[in-house]
Amino acid sequence: MQLTAPELEILKCLWQQQPLKGKEIHQRMETLYGWSYSSTRKTLERMAQKAYLSVETQGNKKIYTALLDKVPTMAAFVKDFSERVLEIDGALPVAMFSSSQLFEHNELNELEAHLNNLQKNQK
Repeated sequence: MQLTAPELEILKCLWQQQPLKGKEIHQRMETLYGWSYSSTRKTLERMAQKAYLSVETQGNKKIYTALLDKVPTMAAFVKDFSERVLEIDGALPVAMFSSSQLFEHNELNELEAHLNNLQKNQK
């Protein structure tokens, strides 16, 4: 799975707090990318089609929840980036994520396990 930068931002937003209304997600995307609401809505629709998000309709509002779990998704993303972009062929030190605002301290062990598992499955 190769997430686009906007897809990753939407997931990060949802991982911090979910569920969220489309307008709440749009506020973040408008700030980051200067997007119109229709651009945000279209991206959310595509992400739902890819099964990255669930959508619930309440009246005329759509409520979104991430279907992808943060740690395994980020482990796969980091592994792909390290191989494809940085050309790293080997284990990644989890210590490099210790000051990340994305991960809680208790998630680092889970991240390390996922990265190790991805490394083993690659061999």
